[in-house]
Amino acid sequence: MPVLNVALVGSEDLARKLGKKGDTRDIESYVHKESRGGEVRILSLLRPLKYPESIRPLLSVLDVAKAGLLEIRELSASVGEAMVALGCAGISRGKGIISPSEGVWIDSDQVRVMLDQAGLGDWEVVEGEVDEHEIRSDLFEIQDEMSSSMEKLNSSPLILPVDQHFNVKGVGLVAIGYVQSGRVSKHDEVEVMPAADVGVVRSLQVMDDDVDVAITGDRVGVALRNLREQSLHRGCMICVSGEGGLVGHESSNFQLEVAPFQRKVLSVGEVIHAASDLQFSVGRISSLDGSSVTVDWESPIWIRADGSSRVLIVQLDAVPMRIMGSASSIEKID
Repeated sequence: MPVLNVALVGSEDLARKLGKKGDTRDIESYVHKESRGGEVRILSLLRPLKYPESIRPLLSVLDVAKAGLLEIRELSASVGEAMVALGCAGISRGKGIISPSEGVWIDSDQVRVMLDQAGLGDWEVVEGEVDEHEIRSDLFEIQDEMSSSMEKLNSSPLILPVDQHFNVKGVGLVAIGYVQSGRVSKHDEVEVMPAADVGVVRSLQVMDDDVDVAITGDRVGVALRNLREQSLHRGCMICVSGEGGLVGHESSNFQLEVAPFQRKVLSVGEVIHAASDLQFSVGRISSLDGSSVTVDWESPIWIRADGSSRVLIVQLDAVPMRIMGSASSIEKID
């Protein structure tokens, strides 16, 4: 069942038009399923709660999403920040849906300019009454266009960040998270980082169905045996033993690609946060040389060995925009 995860920054009313409400944590999920040619296809719409007050749920959504929907009820600082975050995260396909609050007028040309400046030049601007059927159809087209790149991700090493875990009677230890790349199968021997503990996949469940394999984009429950519960926590990573998909960084050097509209300049000694593969890591800048930044992390951050990690750099106290930019050419410093 191919899944397209979509970042939905907007109202609950819009989300309910597009999908059936599922689980709620700091993120609400809404699911829409369609069958075509005997194959079930899924749209998973992920709506960050408490944004803009808290930016972390938005960053978690952006780690998972491959497309986006932004409901624009007014032209505010938070709407601009959301645009920049979507652009820096590489969410290159989506729609800006103009849905003004009562008494508010929004210039669609201004929205177009803002999207272009934020790096969302391929996004469509939508005005008027929301046609949920058209939006879902367009999202399925995006899913079709991305099928080859998703297949490539399925062939990459397994990266499965854990955001929940618990014991289930009769099943045992279960870890839940989104498959960021690769695939996981029943009976695989997996390693949990940073504990480096090894366990075996007992069973898998996706969308409440038992499956033999979970692939990129799936939100999966993994039942594990021969594993200590202490090795699991929010933000730990499940990998297939021997694949070497992740490298732990205690210190990193990277090139900061400064976010559009960001005027604040970082300085040595400042604290930053990095969002990548559902991690939210705290670090302190130890040196700066132009766009080259060196950071010492409070605890190791796990970066994909193949260099494909998307890393957003954030400062929680930055005003009016917390997104500092994205990190590229990340290297581990020994």
